[in-house]
Amino acid sequence: MTKSILLLPILAIAATDMSACSEKAQNDASTAANSIAGDVNETARKARDDTDAALGAAESRMDNFGDTVDAKAGRLNEDADRAAQRIGDKADRAADRAGEAARDIGNEIDN
Repeated sequence: MTKSILLLPILAIAATDMSACSEKAQNDASTAANSIAGDVNETARKARDDTDAALGAAESRMDNFGDTVDAKAGRLNEDADRAAQRIGDKADRAADRAGEAARDIGNEIDN
C-alpha cells in the first residue's frame, strides 16, 4: 500500500512532464495510471473485505466462547445447588439421628 501511495505523486509529476510527449504516449501513460489506480483500489477493497471477514470470524468465535462459558457456568451453578441440597439433607438426617440419640439417652437415664 505504501508503494502505491508513493507511486501516485510520481505519476502526477510524470503526467506534467508528458505534456511535451506525443498524444499516444500521453494516452498510454494515462491508461497505465488508470490501471494502477484500479489495482490499488482493488487491493484496498480486498484488504478491507479480508479484514471484515477476519473480524466477523473472531466475533463469532468470541460469541461461541461466551455461550460455552455461560452454559458451563449454569451447569456448575446447578451442580453446586444440588450438592448444597444434598449436604443440607444429610445435615438434617444427622441432626434427626442426634436428636433421637439424645432422647434415647434421656430415656435410659430416666429409667
